Amino acid sequence: MSRREQTGLEDDLGPVLPGPGGSDYERYLRTDELLSLQKPEGERAHHDELLFQVTHQSSELWLKLAAAEVETATGQLRESDLRAAIRSFRRAILAVKLITGQLDMLELMSPWEYTSGVRPVLGHGSGFDSPGWNELRRVTPGAGEAFHALRRAEDLSLVDVYRRAREHEDLYELAETLTELDERAGVWRIRHLRVVERIIGGEVVGTQGTPVELLAGLVSRKFFPELWDVRNELTELAKAEE
Repeated sequence: MSRREQTGLEDDLGPVLPGPGGSDYERYLRTDELLSLQKPEGERAHHDELLFQVTHQSSELWLKLAAAEVETATGQLRESDLRAAIRSFRRAILAVKLITGQLDMLELMSPWEYTSGVRPVLGHGSGFDSPGWNELRRVTPGAGEAFHALRRAEDLSLVDVYRRAREHEDLYELAETLTELDERAGVWRIRHLRVVERIIGGEVVGTQGTPVELLAGLVSRKFFPELWDVRNELTELAKAEE
């Protein structure tokens, strides 16, 4: 539909960017390519293949952004720009929240129709091979290293960052932002496990021969376990001072 058909205004500004598409919107976003990445209707083994592909492909895009923002934030930390880094981390956090919400779409598939109609055409496809998730896992530990380098430069223990938070607001907020990123990743892991259990069951073998219960063992993994352990120390210190 043209701009005139949508708004009543003359469509007198034609595209100026190179590439296919009838508008600069289509050319900049490369929508011809983007919308051709899903199986056409005639090639789908089941109607829900479109839902399955769109959910996972869009998740990969958000994970790509999340990993890029974490990497950017880590560079900003190394330059001691904590405020900019916190903003970048918050983008990554929101991206992980969005992919967690998208999992709701998968629960709208019938377990029988998925296992009999969609799963057989996935080959050995598995979430373990997600390039976006694996890239996020790769870059995130560097963020923790950069945080601890800043903390040590101030001659602060992790306990000090929390007990003296009013004196070191940026470091404290950074610690809590990293904790939130870790928490959101954990929530995604849990939600993903529950979706898998709801659709194919919790006592079956996945597409790569991996038992589903193995996912349950990964749920407790954390990027920054020390940021969780420090809470135990703080609680014990508070009790000792009562």
